[in-house]
Amino acid sequence: MKKRRSLVNLIATDWIDRALVNICKRSLAAFESSRSEATNENLPPNVIRQLAKELKNLDETPPEGIKVVVNDEDFSTIYADIEGPAGTPYENGVFRMKLLLSHDFPHSPPKGYFLTKIFHPNISSNGEICVNTLKKDWNPSLGLRHVLIVVRCLLIEPFPESALNEQAGKMLLENYDEYARHARLYTGIHALKPKPKVKTVAIFESTTALNVDHRNKESTGKEPQPPTPLSTSSKIPSQDQNASVIPVTEPVIGASALPKKEGVLAVKATQVDKKKIDARKKSLKRL
Repeated sequence: MKKRRSLVNLIATDWIDRALVNICKRSLAAFESSRSEATNENLPPNVIRQLAKELKNLDETPPEGIKVVVNDEDFSTIYADIEGPAGTPYENGVFRMKLLLSHDFPHSPPKGYFLTKIFHPNISSNGEICVNTLKKDWNPSLGLRHVLIVVRCLLIEPFPESALNEQAGKMLLENYDEYARHARLYTGIHALKPKPKVKTVAIFESTTALNVDHRNKESTGKEPQPPTPLSTSSKIPSQDQNASVIPVTEPVIGASALPKKEGVLAVKATQVDKKKIDARKKSLKRL
């Protein structure tokens, strides 16, 4: 009985030890993987210094239609936003891409991927970019600026002969209009540039005013006249209005009233003189 218990304990202990070892191995592998992918430690110090200078230059003076997203903590992954060139099916679109730098960069070329879905002969369905600059034509002296410009030029001039997307390459060679329609459709769905915000209140007011003027024109058949500003002169009646107004007579005080007053005084003076004459006649009769 004791032997059986000791055997069971030994088997259980061995199983626990193996499980702990496996857990430790997995944790160590995950740590090493995240360390190599998400830090700058997989790049030599001189390469990091060179990349820092390049990224600073790209941030201060970016190429036309290209904006680099800088991450100081990880130079092994370079992100960039590429604007669709004018006159192409990718116009008005913004495409996010990334460049992955290996531990032996710049001796080996970076790998390029489009993160935004795009219909293009040289870009596969998973976003991988096929261009000679990132393959056989790579040169360690080429910088990130040159690589990004080449990728944007690829949107202007595709190469269907080395297509990763066979459908797009075949369509480009046989029916360009159909190819352009597909490319514009992808751009409108996945890469359309956000429109700038506008003042909707001002636009609503202006359109309302235009609608009111249009209705007034239709009802009267005449061009709407601008409203006249209110002023004190608007209160003064016109000549036509004066002609229709009944004049109000007011008592006149002044030179026109003087003759009447003088006539009354003259009558009173005559009456006084007549009384004096009558009094004299009476006095003469007494004498």
